[in-house]
Amino acid sequence: MPPPGPAAALGTALLLLLLASESAHTVMLRAREAAQFLRPRQRRAYQVFEEAKQGHLERECIEELCSQEEAREVFENDPETNYFYPRYLDCIGKYGSPYTKHPDFVTCVQNLPDQCSPNPCDKEGTRACQDLMGNFYCDCRAGWGGRLCDRDVNECGLQNGGCSQICSNKPGSFHCTCYSGYALSPDGRTCRDVDECADAGACGDARCQNLPGSYSCLCEEGYAFTSQEMACQDVDECAEGRCEQACINSPGSYSCHCDGRGGLKVSQDMNTCEDILPCVPFNVAKSVKSLYLGRMFSGTPVIRLRFKRLQPTRLVAEFDFRTFDAEGVLFFAGGHQDSSWIVLGLRAGRLELQLRYHGVGRVTSSGPIINHGMWQTISVEELERNLVVKVNKDAVMKIAVAGDLFQLDRGLYHLNLTVGGIPFKEKDLVQPINPRLDGCMRSWNWLNGEDTTIQDTVKVNVKMQCFSVTEKGSFFPGSGFAFYSLDYARTSPDVGTETTWEIEVVARIRPATDTGVLLALVGDNHTVALSVALVDYHSTKKLQKQLVVLAVERVALALMEIKVCDGQEHVVSVSLKEGQAALEIDGTKGGSEVSPEGLQERLAVLRRHLQGSVLTFVGGLPDVPVTSAPVTAFYRGCMTLEVNRKVLDLDEAAYKHSDITSHSCPPVEQATP
Repeated sequence: MPPPGPAAALGTALLLLLLASESAHTVMLRAREAAQFLRPRQRRAYQVFEEAKQGHLERECIEELCSQEEAREVFENDPETNYFYPRYLDCIGKYGSPYTKHPDFVTCVQNLPDQCSPNPCDKEGTRACQDLMGNFYCDCRAGWGGRLCDRDVNECGLQNGGCSQICSNKPGSFHCTCYSGYALSPDGRTCRDVDECADAGACGDARCQNLPGSYSCLCEEGYAFTSQEMACQDVDECAEGRCEQACINSPGSYSCHCDGRGGLKVSQDMNTCEDILPCVPFNVAKSVKSLYLGRMFSGTPVIRLRFKRLQPTRLVAEFDFRTFDAEGVLFFAGGHQDSSWIVLGLRAGRLELQLRYHGVGRVTSSGPIINHGMWQTISVEELERNLVVKVNKDAVMKIAVAGDLFQLDRGLYHLNLTVGGIPFKEKDLVQPINPRLDGCMRSWNWLNGEDTTIQDTVKVNVKMQCFSVTEKGSFFPGSGFAFYSLDYARTSPDVGTETTWEIEVVARIRPATDTGVLLALVGDNHTVALSVALVDYHSTKKLQKQLVVLAVERVALALMEIKVCDGQEHVVSVSLKEGQAALEIDGTKGGSEVSPEGLQERLAVLRRHLQGSVLTFVGGLPDVPVTSAPVTAFYRGCMTLEVNRKVLDLDEAAYKHSDITSHSCPPVEQATP
């Protein structure tokens, strides 16, 4: 055997030092033993089957003391030897030499060659520790890495761990989860949608719509779902400020209203307001050489003249006259109420002369029907104690009188002449007459043209002028109304004295605009009990329809489309009675907007209004809130009305706006070819 190297010598020295330092009970080695330890050992011969390494270690280093070279013979490699031998010396230093037979020494030495004991690998992350030559290998479990298997592998960092939605890493592992509304499939990786609508109570009373990963509770338009109530509740669109002016919320809907009396209507977006503009042009040109007699609704004269003469003078009056009106006053001439005077008027379309001389009154009517709208030349003249009335130069009346119309007073002969009215109450006439006359004069000649002030006055006052061309009807300019006090109660012959009610309206209209009130019943506190109106109703944002709407208060009972802007006359018929309501346009019946139950409820409301005090408004409404009715705008155009089978004469209204003509209407302008 070759001599020991430096390492062996160093090991021998360390071994002797350790032995010398053993505790007091340690016995010194006998000379033979020491010599045996120090001399190099002869390599033992191996059998055919070499003993296991542990057996060699048992003989060489546990039963006996071994040097580093002898340990090299056991491991047969340097790395394991260099790992083992310093720790072998530590075991001797801790438990004594092999010869002390300390049991812990045996265990200590036996575990030294196994670099996996104690196990250097992380317990949680290691499947097994493999002993190598002077080294070890930690076999990691899935999800762990690093030399000691102590580092977690983030599986979610690579392709989201194979998860279709959420990958959650955790020490040594990971798991897939899903977003709300999805459930994990059996493969543990993919997510599938959960059909929440399979639960019948998911949306309560609302309609359930399943969505990817979620669901929605749907309500009808104008309603919104509340999770607290699990029901659809009305949306108050008015609180959202959708309307430019006034707004009324209703279940599932809302309606915007504009200042109709101010000339505004709801525009196509159903929220903002726009001007009401004419869609049919009427020929409203006026003649400066004409005098309109119907301007003063009160019946007072439109012209007052006073003539004074030094000599007795006879009355001479001539003028052209045109009217469709059947009754009214053309002019008055004479003195005061109790003196001599005459009144030329129209009754039932014929001229009528009322006269009073020396307290004796007479009434004479004769001549042709002249309220046909054509120009007629009319004259009245005092001739030799006679009054002669002519139509188109033909005498139609010649009446003997006992006196003169010019009356002497303080040295002068006086005559009062008023046009279009009388200077006293109509009840003080010989026979009462409605003095209001919708007629027109031109080419007048009073007392042989001695007065020229009328023409100068008319020129500067358009309201005193007549339409150049007229047709039969009443013209509503879109700026006023008339109203009547009518009674709609009637006694039914079938039930004796029981009082019922009925409203029958026939309106013949030729509108100039698409929005306006035709007729309305207004009760106490300006409540609009009933209204019939034109409305420019936009059923969609792209479709424009003109309709006639029949409503009780704000609720529409019936609607019917009408071609408002065609320039033609249309007939609107309305019939309301107990249990029934009907609207017709040109003979075609309109559709109902309420259920049978709703109709009965609305008619009951109307009946209660009729039991109180109501006024019948034509062409518009008084100053009521814009939300009082579907339409509050003034009507513009021509119209004649029958109510309960009686023609409404605007001259008999309780009030009429001065711009409304009672019996004359301008024609529609003809398009230029």
